[in-house]
Amino acid sequence: MKRFFPYLVLFLGVLTVSTASILIRLAQQLAVSSAMIAAGRLCLAALIISPIAWFRARNEIKKLPPRDLLGALAAGFFLALHFALWITSLEYTSVASSAALVATNPLWVSLGSFFFLREKINRSLGIGIFLTVGGSILISFSDTGSSAYGQMPLIGDGLALLGALAASSNLLLTRSLRSRLSLIAYIWLAYTSAALILLFWVILSGQPIFGHPPFGYLLLFALALGPQLLGHTAFNWALRYLSATFVAIAILGEPIGATLLARWCFGEEFVPLQLAGFFCLMVGIYIAASSEREAPPLPA
Repeated sequence: MKRFFPYLVLFLGVLTVSTASILIRLAQQLAVSSAMIAAGRLCLAALIISPIAWFRARNEIKKLPPRDLLGALAAGFFLALHFALWITSLEYTSVASSAALVATNPLWVSLGSFFFLREKINRSLGIGIFLTVGGSILISFSDTGSSAYGQMPLIGDGLALLGALAASSNLLLTRSLRSRLSLIAYIWLAYTSAALILLFWVILSGQPIFGHPPFGYLLLFALALGPQLLGHTAFNWALRYLSATFVAIAILGEPIGATLLARWCFGEEFVPLQLAGFFCLMVGIYIAASSEREAPPLPA
């Protein structure tokens, strides 16, 4: 059971993160700006985790070498960039396309892992990457670009893809840092630095922080507690035991959950190309999971 526990945590994290697109779209419908959604999500998450970090990891944080401190701050920067780009993409394109394109991490993470972390890409993992990325592309092509998602869906698709690149950079940095930092210390540094960057963006752009409907703030709290603290923290924990490439591939389950929820909440219909993409994603995740069984965990 202990052997499969990291997979269970990762699976529950994917389920939780799948609700993020829906919560974001609901907040945008209440005229909460994308910048405010990103900043509110990270700021609330940082506030919630701060007391825990103070009691459990303050000595570790104080004694961090400059290299690890700068690495955690860099991870926070890429996390902020990821959320800024991806959340904005939902103003222009469908939930299915945005969630699928932002989840093309395996392509970028596997290349980064090969060049920077010296993680090998075996045949099974390569097939899994090919299928999952192919499935994401099929889901993206299934988007008709309806005006219901904005007048320029290609802009949304491009922002989501750039968000995937930023998320991949964050995953690679996390994979490296988690061999030396505790989970609490890492997520506090990354979430807090990301929150400050996004809050500065909101203030600099002159967008309102206060005056939104109460339900809008409730949605931000739900984003912070669910997808951010429970979902992304599960990913960060799993990165100590599973490779960055496999974690990125498993996260590709998010578009499936997000699209199912979007169909129920917003009436976004399935098309055959979408279903084909989902099938490729599921098969790719299974093949990648099979190849991961022999991957050793990072040292404590």
